[in-house]
Order: sequence, then structure tokens, then C-alpha cells
Amino acid sequence: MSDASEIPKKTEEEELTPGPQEQSDDSSEEEAAGEMDFLRNLFSSTLGLGSAEKVLDELTLEGVAQYIKSGKCKNILCMVGAGISTSAGIPDFRSPGTGLYSNLQKYNLPYPEAIFQIDYFKKHPEPFFALARELYPGQFKPTVCHYFMKLLKDKGLLRRCYSQNIDTLERVAGLEGDDLIEAHGTFYTSHCVSFCCRKEYNLDWMKEKIFSDEIPKCDKCDSLVKPDIVFFGENLPVRFFTSMKMDFPRCDLLIIMGTSLQVQPFAGLIGRVSKSCPRLLINMEKSGQADPLLGLLGFGGGMDFDSDKAYRDVAHVSTCDDGCLALADLLGWKAELEELVKKEHARIDSQDKSSQSKGAAAEQSTASAAPEPKKEE
Repeated sequence: MSDASEIPKKTEEEELTPGPQEQSDDSSEEEAAGEMDFLRNLFSSTLGLGSAEKVLDELTLEGVAQYIKSGKCKNILCMVGAGISTSAGIPDFRSPGTGLYSNLQKYNLPYPEAIFQIDYFKKHPEPFFALARELYPGQFKPTVCHYFMKLLKDKGLLRRCYSQNIDTLERVAGLEGDDLIEAHGTFYTSHCVSFCCRKEYNLDWMKEKIFSDEIPKCDKCDSLVKPDIVFFGENLPVRFFTSMKMDFPRCDLLIIMGTSLQVQPFAGLIGRVSKSCPRLLINMEKSGQADPLLGLLGFGGGMDFDSDKAYRDVAHVSTCDDGCLALADLLGWKAELEELVKKEHARIDSQDKSSQSKGAAAEQSTASAAPEPKKEE
């Protein structure tokens, strides 16, 4: 299932404490420092302590570009959702008429979100796997937006990408394990749903089952096998919580693309950067704006694009691809980005043709090796 990108919306508590089984990629000293930075930012934002330094010359895309070119911006975090994959042909969730939730009637669900609820899945797995067949990874190519993040990585500016998507397109574009936090899981691996078993399966195994119209069952215990995407009712990956505590206090530019910022705890990440950290939203509409009531109480951390007090948040209302191209142009990277997209798409197309020809050759070989039927006398 290529993600209909930002898979359902996990409402796990933000304060969930990760277990010892998965440690952060950084040292314990770094983690301790990150905790202290987070506490300072928390007290500063909720109690109104400290000053908010304005680092952008102007609250525009041009202002963000100038900041990046100044050399003061070295730890960019990206937060991305389904909107970065729609130009690849993958539907988002909530767009009226075209979104995934608007087009699930054929599965006879009690309500659209049921297709991603773990309890419903265990009783009725058929709708999910039918949808997975339509949206499976490997059928789509990364977008301009995906390759813009790869360019940030190549230039040493990307600290990490936090993605709500399950389509694996960030990986296809060249973001590797340490570059990426797949907050809502991934199709890359799958596990048996039985707590007593939990046997792991790889992408090829799951793909074979899904495209042979089989409901994937565990070879060991015959329980259902589910891709490691996070359904409603499941915990987010431990690495999401350990990494965010270190990454966000150090962030000096937060780029948010293609997400409605409606799903917690992911949406709450925008409030974890320092008060001075600029935040750029590239989206078809302004999202993540502060709740006025919470703002009066001194809480929140939501985006402020238009008030007299706005000082760090920039909204660029466009498709994600157009926004990334516009920013790349201002940075002097547009030709490089377009060449990267062209080269990588050609490489993917070449691989697809190669695999198709190998498959056809294998079928011919099998056919030629088969004994000829005897002719009737």
C-alpha cells in the first residue's frame, strides 16, 4: 500500500515514555542535553519567559531563502504528510471528493476510518488488503518535494525528516534510515499480530501475498500478518519519541509540507522547536494555526501567520511541488533539483523495464521447458 499517505491518525499520548528496547541514535549525553533544551523551551513558551528572537528579515518564502543562504541554518527538520505524495498519484485522506476517505464505499465499512482500526482489521482484514493492492509501494515515483528533501540532505542541511506517510517514497528518493522517522510506520516490514509470536516478514513476502489475493497468515502460528504501519489503537514507533526530544530543540528551521496538522502527537511537534525557530508551511491551505483560547492562556505553540504578533511563521499556499520549486529557485538550486528529478525518474523507469523483461523471459523459459502435449492418434 503506497500510503494513501499519512496513515491514520494515531492519538497516542505525546508523553508516552519509550521503552528500553530501542535507544536513540545519539549519545546519552546528547539526549540529556536535548531534554534540558526541551524543558527550557517548554517553560519559556508556557510561562512567557525569555525573549523570542526574530531571525527572518521578512515573513515570506524569500525571507526563508535568505536565512538558509546566510549559513546560520544548519539543522533543518521536515515534517511531511500525504500532500507531498498526491502528485505521484497517491490520494490524501481528507480532500472532499478525491481523498481516500471519500472513496471507500466499495468496501462496505461501518465508517471510513475503520479500515485502519486494529480491532476492525483483526475481524475483517479483507478491506485493508484490497486497498493495499491498489496503493502498494513500488507503483509510484517520488515527487519534486521528496527530491527537494534529498537535496537538503546532500547539502548537509537536513537533520531529519518526520513523515506521516507509509508509501516509502522518502526511502525511494534517497533518505535512509537515520534521515527518516516514519511516525506512522511503514510497509517496509510486517509482523504477525499475535503477541506470542510476532514473527517478522519482509516487503517481498507481503507483496507476494497481497497480489496473489491471499490474506497474509503467519507461517509459524497462522495468525494474521500486518504491515508495520500504525493503525488507530496502536502505539507510535518508540524511535519517534526518543528522536523528537533531541531533534526539535536543536532545530533552526522547521519546514512543514502537505499535512493538515490535525493528528496528535505528530501535529504537536511544531510546538517543540525553540520560540525563535522559523517555521515554513508549504500546503494547499493554512494549517496548524494557534487556537485563540489556548493562546490567551499562554499555551499552544500553533502557527501564527497573520496577526500583528507574527514574527517567525511563513505560509506558502501552493502544491508542495510548486512550493519546493519556488524555494529551490530562490536558493539557486532549481536547475539542480529538476535535473535530480529527471535523472532519478529515468533510473526508476529503467529498473521497471528491466524487471518486466526479466519476468517475461522467465515466463518464456518456463513455457519452453514444459513438455509438449501428445497429439491424439
